[in-house]
Amino acid sequence: MKSKKKMTLKFYQNLGKLFYAIAAADNQVRDAEFDKLKAVVKMQWLDIDELEDEFHTDAAYQIEIVFDWLDKQDILNAEKLFNDFVDYKNEQPHLFTEPIRKLILKTAHAIAASFAGLNKSELIMLAKLDIELKK
Repeated sequence: MKSKKKMTLKFYQNLGKLFYAIAAADNQVRDAEFDKLKAVVKMQWLDIDELEDEFHTDAAYQIEIVFDWLDKQDILNAEKLFNDFVDYKNEQPHLFTEPIRKLILKTAHAIAASFAGLNKSELIMLAKLDIELKK
C-alpha cells in the first residue's frame, strides 16, 4: 500500500509512541506485544512509502526503535504518550488518510490482543484511539 502523502520520520516515531502506549495501557509491556508489533511492521508498514532514515533503513522501523527505547527506559505513562500522538495527529492531519487510519487501528488491536486477549485498560485506550482517528 503506497501512501499519497509524504511521510516523515517523526510520523513513524509518533506511531511508536502510540503503539507503546497501547501496550503499556495496563502498566506492563510484554515481549509478546513487542513481537507482534515487529511482525506487523514487517508485514504491513514497510510498504507504506520509500522513506529511509539516515542509515538507509526503511523509516517504518522507527516504530520499533521508539517502542524499544521507551521500553528500555521503562516509561509506562501511557496516557501522556497517547496524548503526544494525538497532538501530532492534530498537527499533521493530512498524513492520516483512511488506509493509514485503518492500519493504525489494525496494528493497535493486534498489539493489545497479543497477550491474553484484551483487558479493560487496553479496550478503553483502543476506543479512545478509534474516536480520535474518526475526527
